[in-house]
Amino acid sequence: MIAVGGFSILVALANALFLGLAVYVYGALIRQIAARSPQAPPAVTRGFTWGDAVLASLLATWFVLNITAAGAHNISAMRTRELAFNALFSIALLLFVAAFLRFRGIDVGTLAGFSRIGFRRAAITGAVLLMAAYPLIFVADAVSQRLIGGDSERQGIVELFNASSTLEQRVMIIILAVAVAPLAEEFLFRFFLYGVLKRYFGRVVAIVANAALFGAVHAHLPSFAPLFILGSCFTLAFEWSGSILVPMTMHALFNSLTLTALAFPDVIKQ
Repeated sequence: MIAVGGFSILVALANALFLGLAVYVYGALIRQIAARSPQAPPAVTRGFTWGDAVLASLLATWFVLNITAAGAHNISAMRTRELAFNALFSIALLLFVAAFLRFRGIDVGTLAGFSRIGFRRAAITGAVLLMAAYPLIFVADAVSQRLIGGDSERQGIVELFNASSTLEQRVMIIILAVAVAPLAEEFLFRFFLYGVLKRYFGRVVAIVANAALFGAVHAHLPSFAPLFILGSCFTLAFEWSGSILVPMTMHALFNSLTLTALAFPDVIKQ
């Protein structure tokens, strides 16, 4: 009995330590970002203007309309063909926005920081920042469960993965979660929408509004708080590093770890 109590104390201390480290890491990121003086984009790069703001407004409106319609659509019942269509549509939307920006004379590669840091450094940085984000996400999830209830249903995509009966469908879900979603969502949310919001409303409002929209588009109330924190961490990582590759790596790793946990329910606590 004493041994069990001692172990519980050690677990609590470890959790408190990890949470403290998480707060320290992201607090340091926020301080470094705040200390930077606003700088104009490089001469080779045009910043976002009113034309981009119009497209961003249309895109945000479309996301909001999708949120309102999500309740009538059962994601967990989607077929492999619908998943493939969603993947192709996400890629097409990304390419459309990139082409629009390129047509307007914006150097997307430079503004998104694709060449700012190497892939290896982006992967290591993303992995470290994601591990630091997990305690914050867990706290937000615990608070959400306390307020909403622990017996609330899981996200549709989680139910779909658990209920998938064919290898083909599981492979498609993995491709969507690990490859397509990190590329499309980080480009659209962290690079484009955040960039436009920051241009017109400032950094703080942009981070909050972007994270709120990111959490809302998943159309799952119990997950809103942890997704809000996750989206905020992604945005801070992009703002701090100057490269969209970092939050893309974080997003891909997060989804990979989540799917791994779902694939082994008897080993990893759900």
